[in-house]
Amino acid sequence: MCAAMDPALAKEVSMLARRRDVDAAAAAGDSPVQQFYRGAVVFLTGGSGFVGKHLVEKLLRTCDVERVYLLMRGKKGHSAQERLARIFQDPVYDTLHKCNPDFPKRVVAVEGDITKIRLGISDPDWKMLADQVTVIFHVAATTTFDEPLRVATLTNVRGTTQTLLLGKDCKNIKSFVHVSTAYSHATYGRISKEVREEFYDSPAHPDTIIDLVQQLSEEKLAAIKPQLVADWPNTYAFTKALAEEAVRTTAGDLPICIVRPAIVIGSLLEPSPGWVDMSSAYGPSGLVIGCGLGFVHTFMANDDSNLDLIPVDFVNNATIAAGWETAERRAQGDTAVKIYAVAPARNPINWRELLATLYSEGRKITTPRAIWYNCSCHTKYRALFVLLTWLLHFIPGYLADGALLLLGKKPKAVKLYRTAYNLSSVLAFYTCNEFNFDDVNLQSLQNNLSEVDRKIYNFDVTKMSWTDMLVVWAIGLRKYIVKDGLKDTEYAVRKQSVFKILNYILLALYVYAWYKLCTYAVWFVLTSSKSVPQECQQE
Repeated sequence: MCAAMDPALAKEVSMLARRRDVDAAAAAGDSPVQQFYRGAVVFLTGGSGFVGKHLVEKLLRTCDVERVYLLMRGKKGHSAQERLARIFQDPVYDTLHKCNPDFPKRVVAVEGDITKIRLGISDPDWKMLADQVTVIFHVAATTTFDEPLRVATLTNVRGTTQTLLLGKDCKNIKSFVHVSTAYSHATYGRISKEVREEFYDSPAHPDTIIDLVQQLSEEKLAAIKPQLVADWPNTYAFTKALAEEAVRTTAGDLPICIVRPAIVIGSLLEPSPGWVDMSSAYGPSGLVIGCGLGFVHTFMANDDSNLDLIPVDFVNNATIAAGWETAERRAQGDTAVKIYAVAPARNPINWRELLATLYSEGRKITTPRAIWYNCSCHTKYRALFVLLTWLLHFIPGYLADGALLLLGKKPKAVKLYRTAYNLSSVLAFYTCNEFNFDDVNLQSLQNNLSEVDRKIYNFDVTKMSWTDMLVVWAIGLRKYIVKDGLKDTEYAVRKQSVFKILNYILLALYVYAWYKLCTYAVWFVLTSSKSVPQECQQE
């Protein structure tokens, strides 16, 4: 008799079955979007990042592109081409390796650096790209929220101006897609307000900030950063707003559009349910992993705030479709720059609903590698968050590290908790506030797609089940980051039942210990204030 399939693996298999319609529709290769990309020569920045890797995979799997050029720099003694070979070992390309094992031959690494003038590309390579490229996807960006202003500007702003320069030199350019962020103009002043798919006033002229970071020292930049960033919560959003202004003012006659994804999480279906890469651990996925492992027990969030999570396959389906529509509109004489917000505006979910689903459904497919009961509490108030962090993270962390030292092992709990604290702090602006992202242009794009393209390049958030998405996300985190093999789930569920009992017992003892400590402290203070010094008694 065959053993029953593991519950987590069974869920993954059921979601894979849903992909058959997509695969069947794509196999014909004759949809309007596919026809546009047939024979295209694509230049893509950011191909080694989370979104970029997935975009390359989707293009190669569903479109008969002639070639994809990826801007890459050598790193740690490895050439760009050597790095590309390593990237192709990522699980995101597993399906491609099976159905089209020769796909790497269509991908060429172009040595360069997004932060350099002319992208650090050699003159011969620049000329070659200018002669051949027909479609550009500018995805590269530093997404670190607290990145130093110089790094964020050279990467996100000057990198955009230099990619635009390449686009203008391309003799046969048909479409240029600039990938921005839904938060480029989600400022303090627009909290709980509508953010429309249009250009807003820029915080400064891009060239001014580029010149500034090239001239001033790090100390001077740090000193003036609060005044420069002002209404923007971090250097990431600030520089992405500047990059959009660079598109508006310098794109010229390029057939260009802007795609603004919200918070990008693991895939819903493609190329496999829940796919994420290791870099995802430094965003919201990191908090979910921490809670799922029973390690993180507090973070900052507002129960009533809607979360703008969007699966990476929806983002790239919209990106590919936007590239097609931009070329179509230009052919009809429409030169306006369209902006597409890829956010779950018409299918929202708030923190209360998300956590309820993750804990109710997620505990059914929890990982056997959890070290404690996966529960947490959260607050939108920073002072309370700091207090809870000390009570639930740092104090237990110091105790755990002390035990590890006694056992002759390396202490690591406090370091991990400090990382969790920093992650929650930098995400707090987005987890405690909400914005109303207008997506009229995205809806129009969806309506303009043929029926078959709506299957192949689906980004209809209204038909997405959040329960499926969150469960698949959790499974993806287990498979690609925790790497537990999606096995022993039933054992993990039983383990959580034991942890639950132990958690209540230890929590009660912990509260009692604090009660006794506080009681003693109050008693000591009161008795000390009433006591009379010995010298006074003698007098």
